[in-house]
Amino acid sequence: MERVMSLTQDSVTGMESLENDRDLLDAYSSAVTAAVRRAGPSVVSISVKTGKFWRPGGSGSGFVFTPDGFILTNSHVASGAEQIVVKFADGQQFDAELVGDDPDTDLAVLRIHAPDLKHLELSDSNQIQVGQVAIAIGNPYGFQHSVTAGVVSALGRSLRSQSGRMIDDVIQTDAALNPGNSGGPLVDSRGRVIGLNTAMIMPAQGIAFAVAVNTARYIAGKLIKHGRVRRASMGIAGQNIDLPQRLQRKFELAESGGILLVDVLANSPARKAGLRKGDVLIGLSGERIASIENLLKFITEDSIDQVISMRLIRDNEELFTTCSPEEAR
Repeated sequence: MERVMSLTQDSVTGMESLENDRDLLDAYSSAVTAAVRRAGPSVVSISVKTGKFWRPGGSGSGFVFTPDGFILTNSHVASGAEQIVVKFADGQQFDAELVGDDPDTDLAVLRIHAPDLKHLELSDSNQIQVGQVAIAIGNPYGFQHSVTAGVVSALGRSLRSQSGRMIDDVIQTDAALNPGNSGGPLVDSRGRVIGLNTAMIMPAQGIAFAVAVNTARYIAGKLIKHGRVRRASMGIAGQNIDLPQRLQRKFELAESGGILLVDVLANSPARKAGLRKGDVLIGLSGERIASIENLLKFITEDSIDQVISMRLIRDNEELFTTCSPEEAR
């Protein structure tokens, strides 16, 4: 009798556990479907014609990010286009103009003129956490508005663009990407854009990358205003890190962030200034630099050929030097 009662209790416990799992799956499914309902109407497939031919299978994806018809996509999707057509999930399609593209960050802005456009909300990529839900929407192999879901696997990655320069602050995700997903949005569970899908590693499984939305927002503003991005370059690639509390106290830093240099290019201004791989950048010209986003806003065209002071940490000691950024080629 006791054994029967024990088996019955185990069965009840197992059923309760199964029910809890179902509830979790239902909640996850509901979050994903709700996000797709919000984001889907703003996602477009992009077809590009170069010369006499349209690129086969659809060129890529993009999404409307302003109510007046500006669309974000990848530079490698739109660059060199002689004619661009975007198509929404409801079948509407429009001719688009290329406002500008930036191969160094693999970003481009298009524009269409159409009424009643729904646009996506851009989130803050500084608030992204490893492990949170990430949903990729795009048009792999020309199939309209496919959805894959996963999680944010890592933050602060660096990725080499087709121009040969490093894209900093890249998001790694295991949401599956395929050719045609390029330029589509990576969204959170609320349907807000956290990144712009840009690359996958073949034949690796579950490794894909997206340009962080804060980078995309900054570059898009430049492209809309000037049609191009004229930028200064120090010749470094870096990733955001949090400094240990002992170093924060030692150097009296109010914020924990810094930029770990993962590469210093040969013959670059940074190399000439004595910077090394492994240094941590924490300040420029007396201003605190806590993230790559801070650096991008500081190193602008106004910085070209100007002498700027740099504050770094090397081997747990403070280091000061100067550097003269050059115009990126």
